[in-house]
Amino acid sequence: MHPTTDNPAGPAEMPSVRPALLLSMGPGIADRLLDARHRTRLAALARTDPGLVAHELADPSPAVAAALADAEVLLTCWGAPPLTARVLDAAPRLRAVIHAAGSVKHHITDACWERGLAVTSAAAANALPVAEYTLAAILLANKRVLHSAHRYRTLRGPHDWQRELAGAGNYHRTVGVIGASRIGRRVIELLRPFDLRVLLHDPYVGAAEAARMGARSVPLGTLCADSDVVTVHAPQLPATRHMLGARELALMPDGTTLINTARGSLVDETALLPELLTGRLNAVLDVTEPELPPPGSPLYDLPNVLLTPHVAGSLGTELHRLADHALDALERYARGLPFTDPVHAEHLHHSA
Repeated sequence: MHPTTDNPAGPAEMPSVRPALLLSMGPGIADRLLDARHRTRLAALARTDPGLVAHELADPSPAVAAALADAEVLLTCWGAPPLTARVLDAAPRLRAVIHAAGSVKHHITDACWERGLAVTSAAAANALPVAEYTLAAILLANKRVLHSAHRYRTLRGPHDWQRELAGAGNYHRTVGVIGASRIGRRVIELLRPFDLRVLLHDPYVGAAEAARMGARSVPLGTLCADSDVVTVHAPQLPATRHMLGARELALMPDGTTLINTARGSLVDETALLPELLTGRLNAVLDVTEPELPPPGSPLYDLPNVLLTPHVAGSLGTELHRLADHALDALERYARGLPFTDPVHAEHLHHSA
């Protein structure tokens, strides 16, 4: 049953045809993703064993092999194994993959597109907490919260904070957004209520489209030179590796804060570290290269760096938003409707 028509049933009516479905994701993910409410809804929408989660598809157990052979839909999340041609040969009835997370590049292969599978992801839902984290980081950066908190702990006494923080604040500051991805666009949207100027650099977005979003389209060098905060939301691609290198970092004015919630490879860390060690720049880094900095990395101890362990994306209760998004997609599929957030092969070369 490939989703092709657009004739929605009534809101209280459940699909009359329940497709066979197999869960496939990393160990422990399903228990965090699906609560009792989700499992009840899943059982109403599809024929599945909610206790059977395929962590391995290339050499599956007999139970997984049988479920894979019958599956019309795969519901995947982080840690899903690659859907190679060999795996797809063992899944002759498979028609759709619903990914309850962001990027599908880790498990959707060329064989999936050749097979004509319908693919959707929860990238839009996963973008929300990342944008919220970024908004908080921007507002705190302009207030110089990291600096004042460190100094407060050090001084432990009366001090003229108004004088020291005379240049701080969010009024008429400039935020540079690199990448009009789902997350980048959501960040720009969240910044609308504030008295901030927003610059955008994205080679696929023109001046008119940027203006409609509430930003001004500029070259990367201009963005770096004119921003008080620079936040990175470009995809990880060969073309974006170290897109912020020594030249771009040198263009940033003293006191600029760099926020990276995208991928560590987008920033040349060997060029960034000297700027942080001198205190000329500040950073909020939710991702690094390597993803776990080595034990001796100065990033752990620098007072002008907020280092977090890749937590900007969905975690805790936010996983349930991903599950809701995936089950909404499953319901549309069961009704014979097209996905509202389809993934297209031709878009993957310039997206996450």
